[in-house]
Amino acid sequence: MLSSPVPVQVWAHRPDIAQAWLAALETMHLHGVLDARLRELVRLRIAAITTCKACQVARKNDDVSEEDISCLGSDDPRFSPTEQVALRYAELFAGDYLSIDYSIFKRLGEHFTAAEIVELNMFCALMLAGGRMTYVQQAYEE
Repeated sequence: MLSSPVPVQVWAHRPDIAQAWLAALETMHLHGVLDARLRELVRLRIAAITTCKACQVARKNDDVSEEDISCLGSDDPRFSPTEQVALRYAELFAGDYLSIDYSIFKRLGEHFTAAEIVELNMFCALMLAGGRMTYVQQAYEE
């Protein structure tokens, strides 16, 4: 998905850290407590906000359709209430993090366990950072 070897070349200077980053992602994908479809929706929503082209074209879960992606937002009724609140959190995390307050976490608590909220928070952080890192390393051509 990357059209440039730059990220891999950069990471080669610190392979131990790169491996830890990738291991964290793998743990969430293989052993996470969040539903795989929900993770994919959140990942793609953050990719749209960060404009990470590599993330936008990648598909990690077949349960998310192209129709889902075409209207990917927290206010679309095609998504379950749980998906909507997770997408809203992802939108705020990536675009307006100063507005995340107790009321947001209270709403998350209506749909998620504490462990799921922690994982959602960490997943959003990795997706946001990964998208930014891919962009600044010019990992793809326009």
